[in-house]
Amino acid sequence: GHSASVVEHCHLRLSKALNDAMKRNLIYRNPCQMVSPPRAARKEVSPPDADAINRLLEMARDTDYYEALYTSFYTGLRRGELLALRWRDVDLAMGTVSVNHSLYRAKGGQSIIQDPKTAKGRRLVSLTPSTTLMLRSLWDRQVADGLLQGYTVNGESTVFRYRNGSPILPRGFSGAFTKIMRRAGLEGYRLHDARHAHATLMLRQGVHPKIVQERLGHAKVGTTLDIYSHVADGLQEIARR
Repeated sequence: GHSASVVEHCHLRLSKALNDAMKRNLIYRNPCQMVSPPRAARKEVSPPDADAINRLLEMARDTDYYEALYTSFYTGLRRGELLALRWRDVDLAMGTVSVNHSLYRAKGGQSIIQDPKTAKGRRLVSLTPSTTLMLRSLWDRQVADGLLQGYTVNGESTVFRYRNGSPILPRGFSGAFTKIMRRAGLEGYRLHDARHAHATLMLRQGVHPKIVQERLGHAKVGTTLDIYSHVADGLQEIARR
């Protein structure tokens, strides 16, 4: 009764565990190798276009989520990577952010900082000039808010937080995105589609898939091509150059 993607995911995880058991001589074969899991069909990406992005950001402008959403659309960072950013990871002079960690909210409400999803996930991402200016303004505002609210802003402080100083957490961020999207008259998008929108816009502007791969933190350029090959004709040929 489960979907093909859930079965495929469980099969992969179990098979990896049993392979490890074989290496430790706990079992002599991996029974998962005798089973062919279903292949989940990849859904075609349909992210918001430039007009929808502008509408959503305009609706979010007076909320605590505006800067996080803006950065999400213009860097392509994953939700956990975005919320794990600290000010020491942001170089406003050079216009870059260093992605070194990801925030994970475990059951029971515990926040866990972990390594990025893949080895390629640890990366340096260039900021657009407008994003750099927006983050500089955010720093100045947080310093002022800190004086009023009684907290200190320094290199160890989270970049995206509420005006009272508490950090923005994954579930709250996703829920806020859904509410803002509906107020903007948009339907059917997820927070993760901000990442897809960023990649799609870059590819349509002629950015090489290898650059997009590195910016998104995909382990292989093939992953980028599989997800976004529908964006423009000839991506496979461009990637071979």
